[in-house]
Amino acid sequence: MRVDPHLQLELEDLYARYAEALDDGPLEDWPELFTEECLYLIIPRDNHELGLPVAIMRCESRDMLRDRVTAVRETMMFEPRYLRHHVTNLRVLGHEGDVLTAAANFSVIEVLPDELPRILIVGRYLDTSQRAE
Repeated sequence: MRVDPHLQLELEDLYARYAEALDDGPLEDWPELFTEECLYLIIPRDNHELGLPVAIMRCESRDMLRDRVTAVRETMMFEPRYLRHHVTNLRVLGHEGDVLTAAANFSVIEVLPDELPRILIVGRYLDTSQRAE
C-alpha cells in the first residue's frame, strides 16, 4: 500500500510525542494523546496469538487513562529510574478518512542509578488512530 509521506510523518510525530510523555513527562500529557472515547489494551503476546482478548490492562476512556496516571503518581513506590521508549518500523497498515491503522515495534530501556541499562520490555503496537482537527 502506498502511503502519503505527510501521513507517515504525522504518525511518526504522534508516536514520538507518546514516548516523550512516558519518558520525560509530564506523564499527565500522555492521556491527552487519546480521544475522549478510546480503548487502550495491553494484551500479552500469547493471548493475542491465540485470539484471546484477555488484557492485563484495559482502559475504555481518556478518564480511565488519567486514573492510571494518578495511580502511578500516587500509589506506586519505586526507586528513581529513567525510561527510554524506542519505537521502530512504524507502518501505516490502512486508512479510511481520518481513521488510520498502524503497527510499530517498541522497546523500553530502564536505567537505575549505578546500574547498567537493561531491556524492560519489548513488544508491538497495533493501533487504530483518529486524526483530531
